[in-house]
Amino acid sequence: MLGSVDTMRTALEAVTSTEGRMAVSVGMVLVAALVGFVLAPIAVRRAVALVGRTLRESEAGTLLETVDDLLEVPFPMRAVVRTLQAAVLAATGLGLLVVWGYASLAALAVSGFAEVLPYFLKVLLTVGLLTGAVVGTRYLEQRLEDWLADANYVTAHQEGVVFRVLQVTIFIAVGLATLSLWRVDLGGLLVGAGFLGIVLGMAARQTLGSLIAGFVLMFSRPFEIGDWVRVDDHEGMVIDITIINTRLRSFDGEIVVLPNDRVSSSTVINRSKRNRLRLRLEVGVDYETDLERAEDVAIEAMDAVDDVAPAPKPQVIPTEFGDSAITLECRFWIDQPNAHKKWTTIRSVVHELKSAYDREGIGIPYPQRQLSARGDGVRVLEDLEDGTSGGAGRADAENGGNGDEFAYSEPE
Repeated sequence: MLGSVDTMRTALEAVTSTEGRMAVSVGMVLVAALVGFVLAPIAVRRAVALVGRTLRESEAGTLLETVDDLLEVPFPMRAVVRTLQAAVLAATGLGLLVVWGYASLAALAVSGFAEVLPYFLKVLLTVGLLTGAVVGTRYLEQRLEDWLADANYVTAHQEGVVFRVLQVTIFIAVGLATLSLWRVDLGGLLVGAGFLGIVLGMAARQTLGSLIAGFVLMFSRPFEIGDWVRVDDHEGMVIDITIINTRLRSFDGEIVVLPNDRVSSSTVINRSKRNRLRLRLEVGVDYETDLERAEDVAIEAMDAVDDVAPAPKPQVIPTEFGDSAITLECRFWIDQPNAHKKWTTIRSVVHELKSAYDREGIGIPYPQRQLSARGDGVRVLEDLEDGTSGGAGRADAENGGNGDEFAYSEPE
């Protein structure tokens, strides 16, 4: 090939007359225009079509289609054509320099191009590495979606975190390969990065702690997006989990941002984990009430509420001998719990209990007090059971109408 170039250069230098040089120059320009702007586009289009058809018909067709789909970038035909045209024009320019007696300048241009060529090839390799990284990460994303499509133990958020970590790993590896290609001293770079990492680690201990805690939360899964949780004094719905913090939406519409290191070191109560929640409600009944009857009525009242889950069955447990009543604790479950459903269900149960006890004549007493004293000459204050005594009315009036009914009993 070098012999052909030398022969052509000798032939061009042999043209010494002005008319000959003009004729050769016009011919070279016409040939360059024909090759660069007519034949080159046609040749590139046909070559691309032929190569594509051949690859599709071969075993590599599936791989080609996969790469094409992942890259989402059409073949740069225009760039290839423009590159060929630039090469034709450069060759024509060198030929014209030789024809017009500037062979030394042409040789200088060729030597400069020879020095630039390795860098140009390195740029092409760098672009190829980056393109391969993009294709590889997109292929990895598709494969992760296929692998984890039926995996109930990995959420979509965790899948995204895994993909981002792998993506960063791939790009770091490609970046190191690119630096090696350009002969960058990785040893010094890594030493500097190590010192920088120590400084940043000491300056951002809390942020790094939140970062590590974020990965722990994402994989231990104490809660997921959409869960109803309580973290220390904060309660609400989880709306976002990042590698730095967790965001809750409180029931007052506030957005609470909690650092992940604080979340991981706190007691977390997840009210949505089992998709059901038991609620408790206390009600007091008179001491004269038949407790078994009161319990049956309360269970029937809770069963009548639509949002109360049929299983487990509601329960009523007597828990306390109060000052004025026996306390019954009503326990019932709701499915798919959330704050709105909790309060609407409690409201409905309270209404049903009140209506059922009124219908059955079961009293829910007010707080009552009995005040007494020992010794002669001391008046004793006693509760009035029926509230019909005139003395009680006078005492209530004198007491400012505060509802504490008592009578005066004079010792004889």
